[in-house]
Amino acid sequence: MIYDNHNRPITYLRLAVTDRCNLRCFYCMPEEGIRYLPKQQVLTYEEMERLVRVLARLGVSKVRITGGEPFVRVGLMPFLHRLSETPGLTDISLTTNGVLTAPHVSDLAKLGVKSVNLSIDTLDRERFHKITRRDELPAVLNTLDALLSAGITTKLNAVVMDGQNIDDLVPLTELTRHLPVDVRFIEEMPFNGEGSHYPVLYWTHTRIVDHLRAHFPELTKLPDSPFSTSAGYQIPGHQGTVGIIAAFSRTFCGTCNRIRLTAQGTLKTCLYDDGVLDVRELLRRGDTDEQLTAAFLRAFAHRPATGFDAEQNRTTVTESMATIGG
Repeated sequence: MIYDNHNRPITYLRLAVTDRCNLRCFYCMPEEGIRYLPKQQVLTYEEMERLVRVLARLGVSKVRITGGEPFVRVGLMPFLHRLSETPGLTDISLTTNGVLTAPHVSDLAKLGVKSVNLSIDTLDRERFHKITRRDELPAVLNTLDALLSAGITTKLNAVVMDGQNIDDLVPLTELTRHLPVDVRFIEEMPFNGEGSHYPVLYWTHTRIVDHLRAHFPELTKLPDSPFSTSAGYQIPGHQGTVGIIAAFSRTFCGTCNRIRLTAQGTLKTCLYDDGVLDVRELLRRGDTDEQLTAAFLRAFAHRPATGFDAEQNRTTVTESMATIGG
């Protein structure tokens, strides 16, 4: 196991396989979309597999596949099968918007995908269309049904947006009554291709909890697992749980064990940094595994203590979450 300069272990890689997406969620990108990377600038699957092998030898045991939307990239399932054979890798997970996912759920279960994070900000079809600029809620709900039927641990991710989906917080929480899902409410972040929507974030993690408690007075705090970004809660009698992710308030930085690789091969040791290493350049100039390892270790030795520290070292945040990697 390796540790950063703040004695935090690094065991979890979020790997973006594409920056492309088939939705246009307003909190992630402008309506016209973003300028996607040319194909030659995106890491090949073979390059990703090599990087995962190098990082697994350093102690990374979990990989979460993100995008963009992973399933818009051709060849994803064969890639996941090869990835599952990486020595030292014990957990492969996936984040998806669910539009194209349902036909692949049985194969995901067969190859041992531990969990799937399904993005769903509302259960109302009209609001879904407004938020995502696409009428795809039925496809997403079909994926939810398929995941639960396959027995895959399912987390529902909802970004909390003032004036957009506040009426959905209670209905989404109600899903935990009869379904074994973890409904997670996420503070909105400024990664929408334009910058922050709000001068001050109104729906912070504390306000979200207060809102839920007003409707579910028995909402009970659960012990948080090590390195968790989500503060867990449960309502007595409900099968599922509720999580609150303080993504903007950044209350979990002190135990962060995550790093990110963007689709173009940029290493981010913090969600809020500007990228600390061009891994694609190292790969394509012919660096050995030993040289890649040394470059990773140098980056981990200069990791910011918090997301606020990382943000101070860059200009205004304006990139899309699709570019960063989910």
